Amino acid sequence: MANFTIADIKALREQLGTGMVDTKKALEEADGDVEKAVEILRLKGAKGNAKRADRSTSEGLVTARESDGAVTLLELACETDFVAKNDRFIALADKVVTAAAAAGADSVEAALAADAGGQTVEQLISDEAAIIGEKVELRRVRTIRGDKFEVYLHKTSKDLPPQVGVVLAYTGDDAETARSIAQHISFANPSYLTRDAVPEADVEKEREIVTEISRNEGKPEAALPKIVEGRVNAFFKQVALLDQDYAKDNKLSVAKVASDAGLTLTDFARFKVGA
Repeated sequence: MANFTIADIKALREQLGTGMVDTKKALEEADGDVEKAVEILRLKGAKGNAKRADRSTSEGLVTARESDGAVTLLELACETDFVAKNDRFIALADKVVTAAAAAGADSVEAALAADAGGQTVEQLISDEAAIIGEKVELRRVRTIRGDKFEVYLHKTSKDLPPQVGVVLAYTGDDAETARSIAQHISFANPSYLTRDAVPEADVEKEREIVTEISRNEGKPEAALPKIVEGRVNAFFKQVALLDQDYAKDNKLSVAKVASDAGLTLTDFARFKVGA
């Protein structure tokens, strides 16, 4: 009879994030030897990695790390919330972001190629996915450079690691306002820093859409230019951070709040798990 208990199964499962049946079988095969069971699960998982390639990864976490005047933000995805909150997955994310930040990676490809203790991040993720027993995917990576930074990691559930991450680069001395603006970004989800950064093709497409909508509403042709411009400005307030109404006081724009605080916002990144 195998030399292990239900408590041993539970402890190993919590350590690795593996399934109950697979964990029990590995311990049976290893006759209760935990280290051998880990190796069995790793080998079993490696064979299953290819089979998991097409699975959906809608859970996970966001994390960030500062290194050499820059902050790297990334999203590491998995299949279930059970794994997302598992210590082994969280530790993996820490190793990945440390390696990505050290390499100054600004893309998934660069991060996957980064060194992680003698192996690439890609190999590290593959090895850990084999043990965890789920598809694990480095979905997004962005490195922000600047003078000062505010990093805001938001938990949408107290039982899960951060699901929304924001990095804000700025100059100035009002760290409290910078943090508030980072929180605004997490809520308002801007796509660009300024309206000038919005691709012209996107602006023209929006102009075409609101022009057609305005005509369909029966607006006078002579009034269309002013109406369309008003609606295009509303579009900018949705997608451009500095144009947005400040979440804590919608009578003020983010640009006004930053200016009053002596801040110049230079760049930002925002990731949300699964979005």
